[in-house]
Amino acid sequence: MARSNRIAQIAELEKLRGGRHVISYVTSTRTNFEMQIADDVLPLIHEHLDAAGEKTEKGVDLFIHSNGGSGTVPWRLVSLIREYTKNFAVLVPHRAFSAATLIALGADEIVMHRMGCLGPIDPSVANQFNPPNLQNPALPIPISVEDVTAYFRLVKEEVGINHQDELVQALVALTEKIHPLALGNVQRSHNQSRLMARKLLRNHMEAKQEHEIDTIIENLKSNLFFHGHPINRKEAKEDLNLKVESAPRELEAAMWRLYSEYNSTLKLDEPFSALHELDVASIRLQQASGTQPPSPGAGGAATPAQAVKVRLDKMPGIYVESTLRADVFLTDIVLQRATINTAAGPQDAIRQEVIWQRWEQEE
Repeated sequence: MARSNRIAQIAELEKLRGGRHVISYVTSTRTNFEMQIADDVLPLIHEHLDAAGEKTEKGVDLFIHSNGGSGTVPWRLVSLIREYTKNFAVLVPHRAFSAATLIALGADEIVMHRMGCLGPIDPSVANQFNPPNLQNPALPIPISVEDVTAYFRLVKEEVGINHQDELVQALVALTEKIHPLALGNVQRSHNQSRLMARKLLRNHMEAKQEHEIDTIIENLKSNLFFHGHPINRKEAKEDLNLKVESAPRELEAAMWRLYSEYNSTLKLDEPFSALHELDVASIRLQQASGTQPPSPGAGGAATPAQAVKVRLDKMPGIYVESTLRADVFLTDIVLQRATINTAAGPQDAIRQEVIWQRWEQEE
């Protein structure tokens, strides 16, 4: 029923939008199970556009919900859509942050729900030269471009250091904590983000509006908002001068109904908890065996919860969908309780291993 419900809601959006072709691109924003915008979506979007035929000539709407991802995808995605239509719009029911905001910048029109938010476009980057995450040493800590530039603004404007030798010392102090090549990667990403934003805005803005383009980029990068600030539709229109339209009531209701379907399917409001999944599996084992866990303080035998190993198959994380077909990105995960040795002695832990990820068509 979930697929048929979504088809009905997408068809309703197309009707309300005058027969335009609507494609949903929804990446999981679920806590502890977040998915990102990536270039593997491009062939799928191409197939959805191809299958629509002449319908795309009326215009293409991208219904998008995402916290962001790769900074190179927006240009490729917008360019691809514009190969099929001269009129491209983005529908924002809730979140379109970072790379999703860049996609919106490339649209002729951004239609926002009252719950809809855009975000600043300064990227956070991570590579092998970034400092390790103390909670998970296998993963580097992402570095925000604006955090680095804010450090030097702090040194200059707040502390009042402007002498060249003192600024060099501030740079040396920073490189003692962060590898110089990581900082170089930050600068490269900073330049790339600006370039992408400029190219996307030029899709629908004239050459004489270059100053306005510069202002939009500066404001989205750092002037008005820090990276975590959600930009509502009033700010997007009045402070940033973006081509934002407030969705009429009927369209707004239809956008929210479709978002609610994805919210339910992807469990966006329910944080993913490995411990909870293991406990649920343990309870099922106890019910199946007719046993009960030992009472608190009983000691001795291990409970099923301590011994259980769980495999979670086909967890949906991303949807690319139209009335013609649905492509879903699936993940298989294995969870297992374990004991690890630490300086404080043995500690209980949960091992989480991704076994397989792939795209499949949903029937």
